[in-house]
Formats: sequence, structure tokens, C-alpha cells
Amino acid sequence: MPPAAASHRPLSALPPDADPGRLGEQLEALTRAQERLRGLLEAVLAISRELELPVVLRRIVSTAMELIGARYGAMGVLDEDGEGLSEFIPLGLEEQEYADLAGSEFPHGRGLLGHLIHHPEPLRVDDIPGHPESAGFPPGHPPMRTLLGVAVQVRDRVYGNLYLSDRRDGLPFDAQDEAVLVALAGAAGVAIENARLYQQVRAGAEQFQRLLLPRLPDLRPFEAAAVYRPATAPGHLGGDWYDALLLPDGACGAVIGDVVGHDIKAAAAMAQTRNMLRALLYDRHTPPSSVLAQLDHTLHAITENPVTTACLARIEPAGGAWTLHWSSAGHPPPLLVAPDGRTEYLHADPGLPLGVDTALPRPDHTRPLEAGTTVVMFTDGLVEHPGHSIDAGLDALAAVAAAHAGLPLDRLCELLADRHPSDGHDDMAVLALRTPSDPHA
Repeated sequence: MPPAAASHRPLSALPPDADPGRLGEQLEALTRAQERLRGLLEAVLAISRELELPVVLRRIVSTAMELIGARYGAMGVLDEDGEGLSEFIPLGLEEQEYADLAGSEFPHGRGLLGHLIHHPEPLRVDDIPGHPESAGFPPGHPPMRTLLGVAVQVRDRVYGNLYLSDRRDGLPFDAQDEAVLVALAGAAGVAIENARLYQQVRAGAEQFQRLLLPRLPDLRPFEAAAVYRPATAPGHLGGDWYDALLLPDGACGAVIGDVVGHDIKAAAAMAQTRNMLRALLYDRHTPPSSVLAQLDHTLHAITENPVTTACLARIEPAGGAWTLHWSSAGHPPPLLVAPDGRTEYLHADPGLPLGVDTALPRPDHTRPLEAGTTVVMFTDGLVEHPGHSIDAGLDALAAVAAAHAGLPLDRLCELLADRHPSDGHDDMAVLALRTPSDPHA
């Protein structure tokens, strides 16, 4: 019989000395191995989908516990010198066990944990208290008998160690457990590196975006504050911007805008548009609509900038009070917050965004302001959420502003950004101006 045909022999054709019971055990073991391999592959995919480093580390530990069937698990992150632990993430403890350990320091890498730090080969221990290098447990620590530990490497450097303790079936860890944990540790190293790169990219993008935004000048007698928050997406560069300045005629000019796009091009277009608008606003004593119209013509003539929304405002003195003049280019309406907490959105004709049609006229709007009124301008990233309407987001934002109308402006802006009703998919900017409490300022 050819060798290929032998693998397809029925059980009745097996040698007479074959043990059917032994074959059944082998088939059962093969099935378990296949299930464990499938579980390992699913675990690797699940870990690789995470990008936030703290989430990745906890996910690695919980996944290891599930795959091996361990009651306890932990990740120890090495310090910069690689001689001890800078972070220790335990899982599996019950609430009372956590409470019993309150006040105890997390392990710093002595005893068996220190052995694994200085000898990063897989470690299996069947009797932790009886091991010669065991350093014992702190008061209140639950008893643990067995240990399985492996090193987690990131770019050929040991990043930390993955520990498991006490299989739920009471058996000691075996060679198969070790092989699975070693494989998981390899995937964990890749996931950790991805998360670290993600953090670096996000931090770099945020820093670049902030460098393009202005520091608000001294606008006295007005108060002013602004906040920018980047999107949660990795490497996201937004086109949100704001600006404010005192004008030669005694008015205060303010603008907030959003360039369509989430990349370097959008960020560069944002900076270019902001600088052009600042020059036009300072140089021309014309209504906001005229300034936006001239900006639109200029951008159309000399750039290929993406579509941009903006809201431009002037707060002018008016016989012991103040008047707000504004024009919108497809942007969300400003929010007025009175000193007593009353709020009102200035819903009006928003006009077209910049970069759509320079021939159409742009509307102007006017509103008197009482002393101490706060004008809040913001980008749509603050209120948009796929789970509810834009009106619901606007209402939620107004409620937060009304409840904290008396706060200093910088604190109010921070609070609006902290409690935003959006889903965080887009970057967000908030600019707030407050008219002087003294009408003769």
C-alpha cells in the first residue's frame, strides 16, 4: 500500500495491537491543542487591535489568564535601568483581596520576580513558598502556590514580565502552558510597540497642532480664553483654529474656524488661512462679512486650500454697552452666556463655507450685549456625536455653560472641553470672550 493511502485507513484496518483507547486520548489531545491554538490566534488579534498602552497591558494579562486558565495574572513593567519594576498590573484579585492589600507597596522586583528580571528565560515554579528564591508575600496577600512567568520583549529589549499563578484546575503549569504563554508574549511585544508608537505619533501631532495655534494676546478690557483638544484618532491632525486681537478702532476681533481634513495639508491650510484673516481683519475697518468675502477671494486666487468653515466676530463699544457683529461661513452659531446663566445660541443665516462660491453674498448679523456677557465660539468637534442629533449636542453644551457661567473664562473653557457631548472623533476648539462688567471700561 502506498504511504499516502496508509493515512486514510479505517480503524478496522489498523494493526491488531493498536489500542483504541489510546487513540481516543490522542485525538482528544489533538482537539484540545487545536482549540488552544485557535484561542491563541484570536487573542493575538484582540490584543493587536488595542492602541492605548494601559489598555494593551491589561488586555495582555487578562488574555493570558483566559488562555491558560489561571486564577491570577500580572504584568510587571521594568524601570529604565532594567533592574526593577516601575509598574505592576495585577488582575484576578477579588475586591476584598484588593482591600486587604491597601497600603502595601506593589512588587519592585525581588524574590522570584527579581529572578525573572535578571534571568529572562521562562520560569515555572510548582511550590512558590518552598522555592529558595521566594521572598514571601506582603500581609493580606492571597496565598499563591504555582507560578509561570515569561519575559516580554520590545525591539530586542526586555520590556517587562508576564506572570500567571495558580491554574483553576489545581494542577501545576506544564510545558504546553509555557509554550502558549511564550507565544503570547511575542505577540504582546508587538502590541506594546504599536501602542508606544501610537502614543508618540499622537503626542507629536498634538504638539505640531498647538504650535500652529496662537497664544491669545492681552485683550483688556475684555477677558479671553481658549482651549484646543486633539481628536482621539491616531496621528490625527486637525484644521481647527482660533484667534483674537484688539483692533485699531477699539473693537475686539475674534474668529474660530475649521478646515476640512485631518492631515498635514489641513493643518498647513489652517495656519495659512488664519494668518491671512488676521491681516485682513486688522487692516480693514469693514463688517465681518466683507472681511470673510475678501478672504474667500484671496484664498481662491492664490491657494488650493480645502473647504473651510469660520465664524468672524467684532465686539464694539456702543454708548456704555457693547454690540456684537458677526458673520458665519457655514460654522456653528456662537453661544451667549449672560452673567445670571441664561444662554442663547445666535442662530442666523450661516452663509456658505469658504472655498465653495465666491460670487454669493455673505450675511452680517448684529446683537447688543450687556456687561459681563460671555461669547462662546467653538468648532463642531465639540458637539457632534453619531448617536444623537446636533441639536442635542448644542443643548448639552449650553447646559454646562449655564451651570458654570460665573467661572473664570479659562476654567469655563476647560470645563466645556472636558464635558463635551461629542464622541471625540474630531478635534475641538473653544474660544470665549467676556465683555467688561464695567460698561465704561
